[in-house]
Amino acid sequence: MNKPLELPPGVGAEALAAAPRPQVGISRAHEAAHLHVSGEAVYIDDIAEAHGTLHAALGLSPIAHGTLVSVDLELLRRQPGVVAVLTAADIPGENNCGPLLHDDPLLAEGELRYVGQPVYAVIATDRELARRAAALAKQAIVATPLPAVLTAREAHAIGQYVLPPMHLSRGDAAGALAASPHRLDGEWAVGGQEQFYLEGQISYALPQENQALLIHCSTQHPSEMQQLVAHAMGWQAHQVTVQCRRMGGGFGGKESQSALFACVAAIAAQRLRRPVKLRVDRDDDFLVTGRRHGFDYRWSVGFDDEGRILGAEIDLISNCGHSADLSAPVMARALCHFDNAYWLPHVAMHGYCARTNTQSNTAFRGFGGPQGALAIEMILDGIARRLGLDPLVVRQRNFYRDGQDLTPYGQRVEDNLIQPLTDRLIETSGYAARRAEIAAFNAASPVLKRGLALTPVKFGISFNVVHLNQAGALVHVYTDGSVLVNHGGTEMGQGLNTKVAQVVAHELGVPAAQVRASATDTSKVANTSATAASTGSDLNGKAAQDAARGIKRRLMPLAARLLGCDEDALVFDGGEVRGHGPEGARSIGFKALVAQAYLERIQLWSDGFYATPGLHWDRAKLQGHPFYYYAFGAAVAEVLVDTLTGETRVLRADVLHDVGQSLNPALDIGQVEGAFVQGQGWLTSEELVWHPRSGLLLTHAPSTYKIPTANDMPRDFRVALYDAPNAVESIHRSKAVGEPPLLLPFSVLLAIKDAVAACGPDRCDPPLRAPATPEAVLDAVEAVQAMQWPGAPVATVAEAAIAADAAGAAR
Repeated sequence: MNKPLELPPGVGAEALAAAPRPQVGISRAHEAAHLHVSGEAVYIDDIAEAHGTLHAALGLSPIAHGTLVSVDLELLRRQPGVVAVLTAADIPGENNCGPLLHDDPLLAEGELRYVGQPVYAVIATDRELARRAAALAKQAIVATPLPAVLTAREAHAIGQYVLPPMHLSRGDAAGALAASPHRLDGEWAVGGQEQFYLEGQISYALPQENQALLIHCSTQHPSEMQQLVAHAMGWQAHQVTVQCRRMGGGFGGKESQSALFACVAAIAAQRLRRPVKLRVDRDDDFLVTGRRHGFDYRWSVGFDDEGRILGAEIDLISNCGHSADLSAPVMARALCHFDNAYWLPHVAMHGYCARTNTQSNTAFRGFGGPQGALAIEMILDGIARRLGLDPLVVRQRNFYRDGQDLTPYGQRVEDNLIQPLTDRLIETSGYAARRAEIAAFNAASPVLKRGLALTPVKFGISFNVVHLNQAGALVHVYTDGSVLVNHGGTEMGQGLNTKVAQVVAHELGVPAAQVRASATDTSKVANTSATAASTGSDLNGKAAQDAARGIKRRLMPLAARLLGCDEDALVFDGGEVRGHGPEGARSIGFKALVAQAYLERIQLWSDGFYATPGLHWDRAKLQGHPFYYYAFGAAVAEVLVDTLTGETRVLRADVLHDVGQSLNPALDIGQVEGAFVQGQGWLTSEELVWHPRSGLLLTHAPSTYKIPTANDMPRDFRVALYDAPNAVESIHRSKAVGEPPLLLPFSVLLAIKDAVAACGPDRCDPPLRAPATPEAVLDAVEAVQAMQWPGAPVATVAEAAIAADAAGAAR
């Protein structure tokens, strides 16, 4: 017999005057900050190893290109602790870890493609024993060497590509070039960049009952790992579960390239029916995996006396390495970001994805956007120097404006903030006064030179593969009022879980501390996209919001009945639900409401889903609406250059970045700061060098590859958020913050170039390479100093490059 309804404990008559307390838009610490500080944050190598765990290591190709003749398996099996040795012949399913074209073998089969390509896997009782055996590759591998192609320019010259060339154009570039009063022809190059995540690549595979596997994988894309492991095993996806609680950094390097390690560990675990862990050494990580694509450029640009671009044609040649990986969407994004913040009335862009005998390059924060936008910034700087104008003035004259807001790929630049944002930064940074002060300093300083530059950013947000713009989430509310959220995004230190928990807490009106985010798990949310393209909060925040709203909708009729009011009068806030009805203001605690809902058999969990609206893209024509919105930003950098040593120092950086209505200002400022320093490292210190004959990557360890440290940060670092709500319906009107700020340190590179120009004649254009290492800076200084004579003409890029090469050779 049903008992009469009694109001649960916690129902009261509190006033409704208090405004709801938001859980988004406020600064909260990263959900695992205390665990990181105390060392309690659990990464994959911290998971207690199951009984009988074995360890894998990879045997790597010692040559850049050749035919694989044989592998001396008996030599490897005789080594201490070795349990098994796997080759391509032992893969039960597809021998592939390539995400798009299936052109990247897990273990070499027939052809050796680069120094460091995995040829076999050694499984041993101990990690060091596995590594020692795997290191016998030179003795174990028999191969016939073939000629190797090691540079993108060499591959381009012979038409060797991983994908057909891409072309994006508007108007009549050739006609505009011919009719322009001024023309600038140039060649330039920017190097790649190693992701250098603090936690290296690692996978831990545990056999489960009934032909199944559980894989702990440090990956940005658990669903893709699930699919590729299933393909390699010849299984169905439901037999593979991939989990990732957190990563020690990813930056794109764990989007597709964690697959090799997951697949090898999985194959070994299933074959031996024992848990297998594969954690690679840092050197091997460098040698096996790819990184940011280096780009070569060749351009012709026509412009008027004011510096406005009238026509442009450019070749962008990316070094893709031996396979396609994600090179197609990387090049597509580079082409779509060549315009950056500028109106290009007539333009023709040609993208070439060069195949070389090096590691297969992949995603890296910015995903081609920085490589595309950097080219136009170098061009505008060159135009300004030839005309004797401040580069900032030339940039402003080329900004997108009303009536000139259609990109070359056909999308309108709506909610264009670049002019007001830049105007504010010019004022707050004191740009004009500092420009005059630096000119006076340089005139009086023969050795130390200062430089100043302001560069803008317009960055499109969304995957440029439309179907990837979707996400799912699960939200569980327990009877004690606590909340657990699971979503398809991965936490790599960027604070995604913190933001998603804030979104859920805001929707349910509970304190953020009452919400916990669990590990990403393919058995919880299926068919997820990578946490990449700066879409983590946009997609997963919206999906989690949808799930939380589903629960809230089920609770509202009960709450309205208990509080004697209409559903429209309910307010979920501060851990309680308030309502005002005929009997006045009343409230009930969220915990009490949930407990009553359970008794009344109301569902207290919900799934959520989100798909970004309005996107469309023609991959063949490179036309459409690939981005949901644009994020804007600008930075002013001031540097000091020692012209005797080539050493540089960033004295001050002023950054103003658009994040819409920030979900968490503290996290967003941290992301801007980190992206700025990471981009600064790419452009100033992180140099990749391959041996010109053997093809060995020489800079494959921290001893030879220089990432920025705390000492490289700007001495005076001023970061502010341009807090204007997003014009489109994003999650709480926020904007993505992961990738766009990486373009802000273009200002550092161009400030160094500005300082070097102070060493040469008026209107010289220094041939500064990127990364602008001390050697590159010295070469550029010596090149412009060689131009100094009475009546010296304006140096062309080609002439300056020849002088720089000569200076380098002389040293």
